[in-house]
Formats: sequence, structure tokens, C-alpha cells
Amino acid sequence: MSSPLADDVAAARGAVAHVVPILRHLLRSDNNSIFSDEIVARVRGMFVDVARQLVIALAEAAGHAEPEGWAHEAAEELAHVLAENPAFLEHFHTLALEWQWTVRLERSRGVDPVLPPLLQSRMADPDAQASAGAMNLLAAQARFCQSQRRMQLPLGELPGDLVHIALVTLRAHVGLDGSAEAYALIAERGVRARIDETRSRLAQMGHVLDAMGEKAAAALEVDKAGVALFLTALARGSGLSREAAIMATVEGQLPRFVLALRACGLVPAAVTQAALVFHPEANLPQGFADITPAKAAALLAQAGA
Repeated sequence: MSSPLADDVAAARGAVAHVVPILRHLLRSDNNSIFSDEIVARVRGMFVDVARQLVIALAEAAGHAEPEGWAHEAAEELAHVLAENPAFLEHFHTLALEWQWTVRLERSRGVDPVLPPLLQSRMADPDAQASAGAMNLLAAQARFCQSQRRMQLPLGELPGDLVHIALVTLRAHVGLDGSAEAYALIAERGVRARIDETRSRLAQMGHVLDAMGEKAAAALEVDKAGVALFLTALARGSGLSREAAIMATVEGQLPRFVLALRACGLVPAAVTQAALVFHPEANLPQGFADITPAKAAALLAQAGA
């Protein structure tokens, strides 16, 4: 027999499943003023920016003298095509949510979006490799903040599978024209040559947590670790994808958030403290303290399935 908390998590997961088709509709609509908000605008902006970079790469491969000017209209069309992909939508949506939390917690709690205390301490580590890793993450996080303020995202910050999807989509989009397809293949080789996934912000966060070893649990204190590193640590510790971990933090997903924190091995008091950072007025689900970390992980996996 399932527990009330497990039922709550399953219901929350079901609600999340409706996000992608709704978001896809909003992104494709030219008259969505009644739904207009920061999240949809930011997701739309990232799609257009990624499409713009792809079209510029195509224009450069074709030898256009002014690829930036040529790309504008074509980028809008390609952005709509990319927005049909659920993996892209989920990734961009959760990046927008991450940025929203970053801004909110900086305002409400003074959480530094670029250089939180944990990263400062890692930069001061006498181990040169650990210090260098923290410096790399500092630079990557600063670039992320700048990009999000502009509602943009560099191609190099995409996970490898999304880079592949983007390039295949570009090739298919121009596939009816033989010469354009040839230029798309040239553009694809150029983009792949320029991108090093190990240097992305997401990879840098993984490197920092790996270097911390058993001390990585400190990243589950968002005031000290910052939003970005906290979310990565939450995903790692709970067995969720980073996208699913971010979705667990939003309003209406508190049961999943609590289970994710518990699955990371946090004691009940630490779970309560972490949850209330994001939802200060929330009433936490009853009985969560009686659920072991292993059981919490199992419930999350069951709800995900």
C-alpha cells in the first residue's frame, strides 16, 4: 500500500508532466499576453539565441559576408522547430527557473549568485587543483548570470546530447536544399570542434563536487553554496536529473523536494531548514522524518517511473 507522501509525490510528478505541452504552446503563440511572464520570455529568448548561433554558423559556412544580419529571420523559424523538442524545453525551462531562484534568494537572503562562501573557501584551498577548479566555476557562473540577464545561452553551455539534437535539427531544417545541407555539415563540424563539454558550467560544478569528496554534502546548504551548486548537489544526492531536481523546488512540488533532500542523506532538521529557504511559509509533509534516505530515493524513483 502506498503512503500518503508517496501519493503526493506521484500527483506532483503528474502535474509536472503537463508543463512541456503548455510551455510549447506559449512559446509558439504570438498572442500570449495573458500568459506573459518572465519564465516564458526567458525560455523563448534562449531558444532564439541558440537558433541564432546555429544559423550564424551556417551562414559562415556558406560564406555570407554579414552572417549576423542574415540570421535574424531564419533564427526565429529555427527556434520554433527546436521548441518542439521536449528535452530542449525541459532544459531551458529549468534553467529559467534556476535563474528565478537565483534572483529571489539573492534578494531575500543575500545568497551570492556568483561567489558564495563555499566557492570562496574552495578558491582559497591550498590544493592547486581544487583552487583552479573553483576559479573555473566562478568564471562559468559569472558567464551564466550575464547570459541569463540577456535571456541568452551559449551553445557551449548545452549538454552534449542537446548540442547533437540542435545540429541534427539544423541539418534536417535545411535538408530540402542540397547545397544548404552541405553547408550545414560544414557548420556542424565547426560547432563541434569549438565546443568542449568538459568546460561548461554544469561540468565545472561536477568537478568541484567531485574534488570535495565527502565534504560535498556542504553544498546542500544553499546559503553557503549558492543556488547553482545546491541544485547540482541535490540532483546528485537524490538520483534525479538536474532538471527534475530543479522542478522539485517549485511551488506545488514540496513533497518531491522533501524526499529529494531526504534521499541526499540530510537529517530531518536539515531537510526542514533547506526546504524553508525556498518555501518559508510551507508546512512540510507529515511523517517525512520517518522515511529513510534509501526509502526516499526509492519513492522518487517510483514516482519518476
